[in-house]
Amino acid sequence: MEFSLSGNGLKTFARCITCLARTGNELAVQSASSQLEFHTLNSSRSAYQSITFKPDFFNVYTIFGAQVKFSVLVKAVSAILRTPIQSIDHLRVQLPDPDASKVQWTLECNNGMRKACSITCNIEPDIQHLTLDRNGFPSNFIVRPHDLNRLLANFQSSLQEITIIATEITSSPADAASEIGGKAVELRNINPTKDNDSSLHTQLWIDPAEEFVLYNHVGDPVDITFGVKELKAFVSFCESCEVDIHLYFEKAGEPILMAPKIGLSDSSGSNFDATLVLATMLISQLRDENASEEPQ
Repeated sequence: MEFSLSGNGLKTFARCITCLARTGNELAVQSASSQLEFHTLNSSRSAYQSITFKPDFFNVYTIFGAQVKFSVLVKAVSAILRTPIQSIDHLRVQLPDPDASKVQWTLECNNGMRKACSITCNIEPDIQHLTLDRNGFPSNFIVRPHDLNRLLANFQSSLQEITIIATEITSSPADAASEIGGKAVELRNINPTKDNDSSLHTQLWIDPAEEFVLYNHVGDPVDITFGVKELKAFVSFCESCEVDIHLYFEKAGEPILMAPKIGLSDSSGSNFDATLVLATMLISQLRDENASEEPQ
C-alpha cells in the first residue's frame, strides 16, 4: 500500500489524525481499492471514530492486493505530523507488503530536507466496525461549530458530561409565564439522581430557529447524556474544516452519532467522511424527574 498527500489534502489529513488521537490510542487502518479507512476506539469503549478517504483525496493511492489491514499507535503518527504543515511539500506513506512489520512515513520538506520514520505496526489488528444508518435516527439537528462552541462556553471547562433534551417545536406562541419560554432544546450538566452533587449546575434553553441550521424532533421529549471530551475534539475538527456538524440521536441509552455535513452520503462531492459515535447514559433524567414529581 502506498499513498501521498500535499497541500490542502495534507492539512485535512493532519486534522483527521489530531481528532482521532483525542479519541483513542490505537489507529486501525483498512485499505481497499475503493477507500482508505481509519478507526479508533477509546479505552472504555464508549467512543468510536472512523474516517474514510476516497482514492481521489490523495495525490497517489495504490494498494497491492485486495485489502490491507494493520494498526499503529496514533501518538506515533501525531509525532510525525508535528512538523509545520506549511513547511512540507508532500507526505508519502508506504507499507512495502501486507506482512511488513513497519510502515514508512516520509516527509519531503520545502527546503529540500527529507524526514523518514518507520512506525511499528500490528498486521493482525482487531478492527472494530460500527455500522449505523444515519437515516434510522428519529431525531437530528445541524449546528455550526462556532455556535456550538459558544453554547458550550456557558459550562465549566472541567465539564465531563453534558445532557441534551429535545422536545417538539410548538406552533403556538411561547408562554410568557413558562420558565423556558417555549424553547425546544435544553443543554444541562445537572444530574437529578445526585442529591449531594456540589458542582456548579447550569441549564441552557435554546431556540433551534436561532441557534441551529436544521432541527428535527417529533413526539415525546427525549434526553441523551454523553461525554464532552470527544465532542469538543470533533467540534474543533469540523470548525477547522469549515463545515457544520450533523448530530443524530434517539433516546437515553442509545448512541449519538455525529458527522460533518460534507459526508459521502450528502451528495456533496466530498472525497472524505468522518463519524463519531458516543455511548449515552442508560438512565433518562426525564424519567427520574417525572417520577419525583408524581404525588405520593
